[in-house]
This record gives sequence, structure tokens and C-alpha cells, in this order.
Amino acid sequence: MTAGLPSRSTIAVWGGETDHERYERATQVPVVHSVSFGYEDVDTWQAVALGREPGHIYSRNSNPTVRAFEEKIRDLEAAEAATSFSTGMAAISGTLFALLRPGDRVVSIRDSYGGTNKLFTGFLPSFGIEVGLCATTDFENIEAEVARGCKLLYLETPTNPTIKVVDIERLARAAHAVGALVVVDNTFATPINQNPLQLGADLVLHSATKYLGGHADALGGAACGSEALIRTLHHFREINGATLAPMDAYHLLRGMKTLALRVERQNQSALTIARWLTEQPVVEHVNYPGLETHLHHDVAKRQMRGFGGMLSFSLRGGFDAIKQVLPRLRYAHRAANLGCVETVVGPPAVTSHVECTAAERAAAGIPEGLIRYSTGIEDVADLIADLRNALAVLP
Repeated sequence: MTAGLPSRSTIAVWGGETDHERYERATQVPVVHSVSFGYEDVDTWQAVALGREPGHIYSRNSNPTVRAFEEKIRDLEAAEAATSFSTGMAAISGTLFALLRPGDRVVSIRDSYGGTNKLFTGFLPSFGIEVGLCATTDFENIEAEVARGCKLLYLETPTNPTIKVVDIERLARAAHAVGALVVVDNTFATPINQNPLQLGADLVLHSATKYLGGHADALGGAACGSEALIRTLHHFREINGATLAPMDAYHLLRGMKTLALRVERQNQSALTIARWLTEQPVVEHVNYPGLETHLHHDVAKRQMRGFGGMLSFSLRGGFDAIKQVLPRLRYAHRAANLGCVETVVGPPAVTSHVECTAAERAAAGIPEGLIRYSTGIEDVADLIADLRNALAVLP
């Protein structure tokens, strides 16, 4: 961090929580379930409603608990402002629909999360928005597509579930050269490992459901950026109604206090597991940016402080091998989630890309024998022993 500013681990604990009036001197941000907020006189009420004075009118628009969450992620991403959404996909779709209009063109990568990919291949074109999808690792091709002209460049790094890394700084320069906005999904990296705004991005998105919350008990999304851009996104969200619930905001705030501790542990464990997996005969390939064999390990070293808790690996034997291995894992949830304190595993066919056909997954470079592995905070020796036992079922 910059000299004189607190570290990210300190911001994770205190960010968004120091400037609020405490209810009855409570040390924790209270959960404010009130739908509306009343005022004694019309002049004050109107001033708050028009944004001339701080305050809240209606919880679809803003809420004290939700505001504290927004301020914490804003501080972690070192942004001017932040706004929240009911889910990560609400943050992604809300951003795209708030900023794009019929006739606009957006450029992105083929390896984005399955729900995001569906927006690009189905929803946006139906609204008259042109989409150019590029090979994720071909930066020259992405630059060429951007140079043709676009309103927005959308990136995700590391990608879900192939764990590819995109050079944010390089591609942001290309986008800004044609006047395009740069949006980066930072869910996998988290603000502990990577801050896209400092690399040239205009907006950073998170599925707060994942690492930010960390306990798989709250849905949420967030966007961070300039005051002007966040004002646009917030207005779209408050009118379209994808509002973060106060109780979810509270759970996310509580989870974020340990974000740095969790991510640092997951960084270490994931790298150890990735290296171990590369030595296993039944494993065809391991995707993890911390491995020297990763295609863009050099980019990851330059733009990330840690390589993250997410990895994926392909098994010899394809989907049939997955069906044999996963039930034998003792210390892993077989579920469609990630970023939790517990290890979570699953194939893209039933998690990140369940909306896609096998042909669409193949076109995106996702083999049917791929396992997405979200490393938890368990002892890494136990996780490796668990994997060893599970993989032993394969010939």
C-alpha cells in the first residue's frame, strides 16, 4: 500500500466501519431491516431524497448496512465509489445494460464465466449490441478487435474455470486509445491479490457471494470505479431493483473481515496443491497462474500479489473419470460455488458452464474432464491426502 495508508488486511477489518454513528454504541455494523426512513420535516426529507444531504429514503435505493458493505469494498479496491447488487450476475448484467445501447459494440474474451458468456452470445445481441469474442490468450487479436472500435472492453482474470490470465494494463491502453471503457471481473483474484483500477481498468466487478463473503451464506455483487460511472450503475440498479438485502450485506461485511487471512492461506495451499497435481500420472494438465508452466505466469507475477485459491485440472478418462473421483473426496463440497472457507469442487458441466452445451464448452476450450477446485482453508496436507485417495480409484 501507499506510505501512510493502512494495509489491505487492516482495510478488510475497518473499511466502511469507522465513519458511521453506532447504534447504542454497538461495535459491529447493525442490520437495518427498515424498508423506509422517516423525517420530521419535508425540507430535510426532500434534501436527502435529492442527494443534497446524506441519508436514506427507501432501502431499494440505499440502506445503512448495505452502505457499509459498499464502502468496505470501495476502500479495498481503492476506488472513488462503489455500489452493490443482489448477486454477482446482477452486477455484471446491470453494468453492461447500464452502459451499452443498441448499435454499440463490446469486445470480450471467450473464457468468461458461463453466465457472462450467455449475456454476450444471447442477451446483448438480441438488444442490438454487437459482441466480438476473442481468444483469451491472444492479446494481439484482442487489441486488433478493440482497434476496430468498441464502447466497452470486458475482461475476466483469472478466468472461470480455465484460470487463464489476461494482461489488464496492456489491453486497457488499447481500449482507452479508442475511447472505450474497461470493465474487469476481479472475483477470482479478490482485491487482496489484484486491483484492476490501478492497472488501468475503469470499473471492477465482484461476485461478493464468493471470496468476499467467504462462507457461502450470502448472495451479493459489487461494482467499484469513478463517482460518475458508479452513479450511472447505481441509478440503473435502483430503478431495475436488483438490490442487495441488508442481512446479506451484514454477512458479507462479517466475512470480509477475514478476507486477507483466508486468501493468503488459500494462495499458499493452492500453489502447493497445483504443484503436487502436476506430478500425478492420471492428471493431464493443471491450470494455475502460480506455476512456471502457466502460459502467462509472467503477466500474473506482474499484476497479481498472490495467485489465488482457484485452480483446475484435467483427468485422463474425461467425464467418466470425474464421476469416479469426486465422490471419494472427503474434504470438499461437490457444489456450484467457490471462494469458501471449505474446499469446493465440480466440473464446469454442472457449475460454471452448466448453461452451455458440450459443444459450446469445447469451443471455449473447456474439456469435459476438467475439475474446478476452489481451495479452502483446511490443512493443505489433509487436502493433498484427500486428493491422493480420490485419484487412486483411476487406473
